[in-house]
Amino acid sequence: MKAIVIGAGVVGVTTAYYLRAAGVDVTVLDRLEAPADETSFGNAGQVSPGYAAPWAAPGIPWKAMKWLLSEHAPLRIRPDGTFFQLAWMARMVANCTEAAYARNKSRMVPLAEYSRDCLRDLRKDLNLHYEERSLGTLQIFRNDKQLAAGRRDSGLLDQMNVANQVLDQDGLLQAEPALKAVAHKLTGALLLPNDETGDCKLFTERLAAICVEMGVHFRFGVTVQSLVAEGKRISAVELDSGETLNADSVVLAAGCASRALALPLGLDLPVYPVKGYSITVPLTNPEGAPRSTVLDETYKIALTRFDNRLRVGGMAEVAGFDKRIDPVRIDTLNMVTNDLFPHAGDLSKASKWTGLRPMTPDGTPIVGSTPYDNLFTNTGHGTLGWTMSCGSARVIADTVLGRRPEIDARELSMARYAKGNARIHEGSKTSGQIKWAD
Repeated sequence: MKAIVIGAGVVGVTTAYYLRAAGVDVTVLDRLEAPADETSFGNAGQVSPGYAAPWAAPGIPWKAMKWLLSEHAPLRIRPDGTFFQLAWMARMVANCTEAAYARNKSRMVPLAEYSRDCLRDLRKDLNLHYEERSLGTLQIFRNDKQLAAGRRDSGLLDQMNVANQVLDQDGLLQAEPALKAVAHKLTGALLLPNDETGDCKLFTERLAAICVEMGVHFRFGVTVQSLVAEGKRISAVELDSGETLNADSVVLAAGCASRALALPLGLDLPVYPVKGYSITVPLTNPEGAPRSTVLDETYKIALTRFDNRLRVGGMAEVAGFDKRIDPVRIDTLNMVTNDLFPHAGDLSKASKWTGLRPMTPDGTPIVGSTPYDNLFTNTGHGTLGWTMSCGSARVIADTVLGRRPEIDARELSMARYAKGNARIHEGSKTSGQIKWAD
């Protein structure tokens, strides 16, 4: 069997690995010149199944309105001139109910937990290292209202058998001694002891090198122009150079570019590019830096310890495909770093980065089969691409090979957005249009 994987970020590379490990002849296509050179390049460094939760949550619409007046708001919205942006935001607001939040979180957490376990097996089997740490995530609260919400989240995690512990001020200082100097600003925390950290770019590069040794073909600097449909199958992948490639199966793992490739086929993937920022700070005082990841609930910013660096990332801008770095957002990252760990590193030497996260309105990625027999999607992971990458890739590999995935993945595919089953218009080799049955 031959498979083409479109996208060489962490999701695409892990997909290629699991397919190749199952004996599939795999080719990976990417328009950039190296693996993990876009969204996977500078993320917050978290593998956080315990924090796998949709951004669409009760109270978010009201908070978003208040954030419009805040200098360091975790969310900014700027019209991009498209109807899709408005429709996507409306669908996200519709998911901001207690019932929807619980449903979406119950989809996300099992996949994230499974993915972390797959990552651990991968690390052991391949002796793969990427500045990893297994010391958990500490979500810190600055007021009693946040602490109460953390207790509610803890209850949901308990229902899903996810290890967690709500900590008071003394408890959070035991978990993260470097916060002692700013303890007066904090009311408590939620500790997720089974979360992990590491450099996603380094992980993806090293796994890609292993894939090459296994026989995976990587083609960088090539742009996929279109997917050609013939009946119920994808018959070819066309590059912008005019070259045509054929495979038995095609996996669409192109992040924010996935929707544009799927639309001509009649597949409307609700994946929107939500911009995030990060800085990477060289450490000058390791004792003043966090041991693992500290997540500031107020500003939605994560501070993650690498070996000799501190990665600070977060925030969300709903503004289309604009990748310009806003210095105001960098100021927010600097402010939170100085506020929590003022003596950890040299901010004047920090590198700056921005990237586009492929987000769905319900927070759950789109992983699985499509109405086309040989087309599969692995996209829409939002801020949890690395957290969910290995598990999503295992699900896709099993699905491509006709095996039952080890977890219940029925609500992960794009079918959850359909009112009924899909029908493909026969007799057209070019349109490949899908009509959803009422």
